[in-house]
Amino acid sequence: MLIIADNRIPVQAKEKLSEYGEIINFSTKGITYEAISGHPDIFFCQVNNQLIVAPNLPAFYKNILHKNSIPFIEGEMPIELKYPGTSRYNVVATDKFLIHNFRYTDSIITNTGDNLDLIHSGQGYTRCNLLPLRNDHFITSDQGINRIFSGFKLQTLYIEPDEILLPGMKHGFFGGACGIYENNIFIIGSLSKMKNGDVLKTYINNLNYKIVELYDGPLFDGGSIFFI
Repeated sequence: MLIIADNRIPVQAKEKLSEYGEIINFSTKGITYEAISGHPDIFFCQVNNQLIVAPNLPAFYKNILHKNSIPFIEGEMPIELKYPGTSRYNVVATDKFLIHNFRYTDSIITNTGDNLDLIHSGQGYTRCNLLPLRNDHFITSDQGINRIFSGFKLQTLYIEPDEILLPGMKHGFFGGACGIYENNIFIIGSLSKMKNGDVLKTYINNLNYKIVELYDGPLFDGGSIFFI
């Protein structure tokens, strides 16, 4: 299994992740702004078991996918330097829903997920701000998403993002500090460093996930962890 993670996540987090698969240290130059330039959730999207990548994903990473016999399709719109051209692939897909600001979504994503119900969010960085869990439960660090989901009667836990690190920005977002593989929720950081860490832990444990904290420090937004 390949694990795609921002090259800038803490060394201890990489070492822990390497116990679960081969890490692909992700970074780009000159495509988008520095703070998110190594974020997988800016360049990759998984919908209906299909991996979709931005067309200007560097060839180095496309070659890695080819060499590992991982099928993928390219989207139509490239990642750009500034928002909203940075958010085209930052989409959350579950087995029921496709969630994004659909003014910005690449058409390949919506076509691939044409069997899913659409939930429109004003937040283009949806994947950064939203962690989908089983049984239609979610964790979000965006108040707008939280309000929208209450209207759909979806179970959502809101977490203030101000304690989450994202170098170069005021703070990061909860979804960007996480990844899910099978029954494990991987968190780049320790929930003990968050003021609502116990609430988070209870919410996750009640859904029968195992929490894997990747290093003993504050949560670090690495643009999600992709397991492919």
